[in-house]
Amino acid sequence: MSLLEPYLIHLAALAWFTLCWIGYSHYAAWKARSTPCLASVLHLYRQDWMRRLLLRDNRIADASVIGNLERNASFFASSTLIILAGILTVLGSTERAVSVLAELPFVQAPSRELSEVKLLILGVVFVYAFFTFSWCMRQYNFAAVLVGAAPMVAERTASEQERKVFTDRTARVISLAAHQFNQGLRAYYFGLSMLAWFIHPGLFVLATTGVVLVLYRREFHSDVLEVMLYTNAGQEPPQKGLF
Repeated sequence: MSLLEPYLIHLAALAWFTLCWIGYSHYAAWKARSTPCLASVLHLYRQDWMRRLLLRDNRIADASVIGNLERNASFFASSTLIILAGILTVLGSTERAVSVLAELPFVQAPSRELSEVKLLILGVVFVYAFFTFSWCMRQYNFAAVLVGAAPMVAERTASEQERKVFTDRTARVISLAAHQFNQGLRAYYFGLSMLAWFIHPGLFVLATTGVVLVLYRREFHSDVLEVMLYTNAGQEPPQKGLF
């Protein structure tokens, strides 16, 4: 028997995890070009936001909204560092962690080497999440600068073309920041599914598949998306999910 054979099921589960994460990210980007989703609909609302921003002289509320969005990314970036510190701590006491896992029911007998590899891969996932959230924070900083440079209502030297360019550019920058935030959240979702890997690779495969289904449902068929897409001004939007 090959030395690699006992680990083939773990390699297959990791390959499925990688395929689901990368594959879903590309699929979601492709499908969003032709199907309304949270990202595409919110971009339209951001364009409306920037058009209305140009109609008011006081932009304090707009700057505050961008600041709140940046703080959300900052919170997740800080939380990610704490998670990474926890992973490094567990790496320093792998034998104790393995002994605790071995006592749990339905857990496949783990080896120290395999458990360390799993922890390292989990650490890589959250390192990616940290870089994603930190880049999201910087892009919200860029958006704040653009809002500060927005033409004033009574500014006669600003042409309609310049105002339109500002609207499209700033909405795009905010959407790019939101995309990075979404990517970071996906890293959290898939990172949490990796916890099932420490129990059994088969459960890891099921958890990863479940994450993909949850992400697809929320981004393309959620109740909040239906409400934001509702265009009949004469009626109340759907009340699903409120009670």
